[in-house]
Amino acid sequence: LSLGEGMTPLVRLERAGAAMGLSAVYAKNAAQNPTGSFKDRGTAVAVQKAVSLGFKRIGTVSTGNMAASTAAYGARAGLETFVLLKEGTAVTSLKAAGIHGPRLIAVEGDYGSLFRTSLDVGKRLGISFMNSIDPYRMEGYKLTAFEIYLQMGRRSPRFLFVPLSSGGHLLGLMRAFDDLEREKLITTYPTFVGVQAQGCDPLAAAFAAGLDGYERPTEVRPIAHAISNPTPPAGNAVLRMIRDRRGILLAVTDEEMLEAQRELAAAEGLFCQPESATTLAALKKLVAAGRIAEKSGDAVLVLTGSGLKTPHLLESVPVEVHRIPLSGLESCLSRLIRSTPPA
Repeated sequence: LSLGEGMTPLVRLERAGAAMGLSAVYAKNAAQNPTGSFKDRGTAVAVQKAVSLGFKRIGTVSTGNMAASTAAYGARAGLETFVLLKEGTAVTSLKAAGIHGPRLIAVEGDYGSLFRTSLDVGKRLGISFMNSIDPYRMEGYKLTAFEIYLQMGRRSPRFLFVPLSSGGHLLGLMRAFDDLEREKLITTYPTFVGVQAQGCDPLAAAFAAGLDGYERPTEVRPIAHAISNPTPPAGNAVLRMIRDRRGILLAVTDEEMLEAQRELAAAEGLFCQPESATTLAALKKLVAAGRIAEKSGDAVLVLTGSGLKTPHLLESVPVEVHRIPLSGLESCLSRLIRSTPPA
């Protein structure tokens, strides 16, 4: 039932790294998966398991990426698929899921309550709801970490930056390196950096305050809808594991995130979701604070989704277009060449 997910590129970020004084910065580009996000690895495993158990119906609760992924793999498997959408889901995400023919249901109310209710209702109606912290989905997420290990020459990076929402993805990656360590395939465990956006950052706030459990934010102001989760289901487990493994949780501003998105596109040719670009913004923040330097070792940024998922955010991006008649082409190109600074 595979759609060709996995073995996504690990790209060295020469210019972005040099701008921070770092020589070994990489991007693991999960946007190259079939539906344009990291979700496909987990969905592939969860759907395969649902089929093997005899389920005819599957479902998920989604803020965007998981909707399209579950709908696509449900179509591939010939299963009746139900996608429960959080309030505020972008129109692009709705259409990307809807093209595969699932039953789309927009549900009002609290995301956390919807998450739990879907599992209870699914048991009664014979629907296998494979939500964000589904154990089989998390097993699929491990593959990203195993690929990074192989692509780096069978070793672990010093730092691994991951966008953070419900917590399932980060836990899957951390457990993968637990596996590698247990099998004595690595000698050092990466420093994991989970990144949220300040518009909705309950886990980063709890980590900064030294709390064992997160508190739901009183106000949620998301631009980064894909990681806007005020009640992350695996939130407290993430806090425990990050502390046990001496990791870091932090939040970046919308401005830092959008600037990092533009930098990845213009300097490296990687157009990712703003949520993915939080990883570069967080790296820049730690470098500026003196917590990461050239001698600190290499860093890998997990880019979780394609920038084509959020075209509405491009409306505010200035794009200069030179409009000329055909007869003026050579003079226009000559003028632009003269105005371009040498590389």
